[in-house]
Amino acid sequence: MKYILALFITFFSLENSVAQVLEPVKWQTKVEKISNTDYNLVFEADIDDDWHIYSQYTPEGGPLNFEVDFLNINGNYELIGDLKEGKTYKEFNETFGVNEIFFSKKAILNQKIKILNLENKQIKVEFFYQVCKTVCINETKNFTLSLDGTNVLEKNITIDENSKSLSKKLKIDIKGAGEFQKEEVKEKTNIGIFILGFLGGLIALLTPCVFPMIPLTVSFFTKSAENTQKGIANAMLYGLFILIIYVLLSLPFHFLDSLNPEILNTISTNVWLNIIFFGILYFFSFSFFGFYEITLPTSWGNKMDETSSKIGGFIGIFFMALTLAIVSFSCTGPILGSLLAGSLTSDGGAMQLTMGMSGFGLALALPFTLFAMFPKWLNSLPKSGGWLNSTKVVLGFLELAMAFKFLSNADLVKHWGLLKREVFIGIWIIIFIGLALYLFGKIKFPHDSPLKKLGIPRISFAILVVAFVIYLIPGLTNTEHANLKLLSGFPPPLTYSLYEKESECPLGLECYKDFTQGVAAAKEQNKPIMLDFTGWACVNCRKMEEQVWSQDKIYNTLQDYVVISLYVDDRKELPENEQFDFLRANGSKKRIETIGDKWSTFQTINFNNNSQPFYVLMNSDLQLLNHTTANTPNADEYYNWLQKGLESFKK
Repeated sequence: MKYILALFITFFSLENSVAQVLEPVKWQTKVEKISNTDYNLVFEADIDDDWHIYSQYTPEGGPLNFEVDFLNINGNYELIGDLKEGKTYKEFNETFGVNEIFFSKKAILNQKIKILNLENKQIKVEFFYQVCKTVCINETKNFTLSLDGTNVLEKNITIDENSKSLSKKLKIDIKGAGEFQKEEVKEKTNIGIFILGFLGGLIALLTPCVFPMIPLTVSFFTKSAENTQKGIANAMLYGLFILIIYVLLSLPFHFLDSLNPEILNTISTNVWLNIIFFGILYFFSFSFFGFYEITLPTSWGNKMDETSSKIGGFIGIFFMALTLAIVSFSCTGPILGSLLAGSLTSDGGAMQLTMGMSGFGLALALPFTLFAMFPKWLNSLPKSGGWLNSTKVVLGFLELAMAFKFLSNADLVKHWGLLKREVFIGIWIIIFIGLALYLFGKIKFPHDSPLKKLGIPRISFAILVVAFVIYLIPGLTNTEHANLKLLSGFPPPLTYSLYEKESECPLGLECYKDFTQGVAAAKEQNKPIMLDFTGWACVNCRKMEEQVWSQDKIYNTLQDYVVISLYVDDRKELPENEQFDFLRANGSKKRIETIGDKWSTFQTINFNNNSQPFYVLMNSDLQLLNHTTANTPNADEYYNWLQKGLESFKK
């Protein structure tokens, strides 16, 4: 159990590097007049290197086919022949077992039409297609073509003159972007969340809902099969289906992510969603304490079990796996809820959630497969008993502590002042004192067995919790020891305090929270600019400030810069005359109402990036001084990056 606390803390402090906005396909259209009634519609796409769009003729069972829908065809015009494709390529895909047909670098589509209603001057078309590289993006594109060849955005979205004027101010003329090599996009985050999900699955195995199922299920497969090999094969299939079920739970979030690359960041900082997460984890924690059980309807589990018995075979095993997922929900649900909340409040979003779910499902599936292959291992399993309920109670305390992180997120972005740093830390001290008392046997919960003696593992974990409480106590003070570096990103920032602070900026640095004001100050002081895209609820931003910026050599170097901190999740509304509609490149409209809306859009359109923290070095003429960078926990690396910026500025 001594690793459980570290695991839960790590769930909510996932590192993430640059999460760039991907738009690998750019479309152009034209209309060619053949006669007074006949026209040829031409759609041309430029496709980024190594990306593919799949053809409408890709065989079934492969990637998603290209789909075209002519929306206003009824009575207005008719199609002449099929949609013609330009040059395509064919390649066998071993995963799908089909010959893929796809476009590479360029896609050309032609459709001839005959006009039936001469009053109609517009043709509305919708494309749905899949574009893939090492990842796949599902895209929907809408076109409205006039018969003179003009491409009109769907719904003919327009914005007023004030919005146009304010939109122009968001776009800045950055110089020198080609002089610096772009930072590499690291993928260790996804591996890390996979491992954390796997560890979460292992914890779920130690709960009363899952652990007793292992010998029962393995026994079923080894005894019910006609021979040992078939029993092992069925158990392996069972494990595979468990994995697939948990991965499928993450798929809806990919759909949300594909609609708008900023949507998961918006969700993660949404005040009401954070309050809902607080309520869910708070509710889950008391379920783990044993005051009540959270279960899906019993009829669901019974129905799945009955279906698996009737069908049997391949599909029957799938329903057995689904039955396990349903009946074990009272124990796995809170852990999955933590994983979901942690993924949505980090920058990795849907892909991190899928990786976490994959790890979780794999950890649950492995024991059923391995013990079926090696049934003698069952003898080494510990007997079910009171230790299973103790594990649940410990998880309950951790769920309760994590719940207040989400309430803190809502408090920060709305500036309510309810959970100042010292209040938050005080609540954590009370929660972990309660956990220590429980581990020492001083308090009990409804389903606890009589505690005859304290085992060495329990005493060791209790001592670890006491040490953690002692570590938290300086966080209540207004001293240099209040910076709890091991917990950076969990409590509110040092500036969000009950004590009066000289500056609202990180670590008391002088900073500006408006780009224009900061640039003017840099020009006046003849200093370079360090542009800091950050967030009130950004865990990695706090870790950078409290673990990296706080080091003397970096803190001193930052004072040679004008720091401009732009909070992309600030929900404070802009003055009414500064609110406007921003027209995205894809034709959709985004309402800029809050400070966070303004700076998140500013970051996306100027730096093609929507993750935080994100740092830019430039001078007051907007000349870049070094490549941009993101989360950099290595202090020496970050210091060298700052120094190079200063050298470029002096030159």
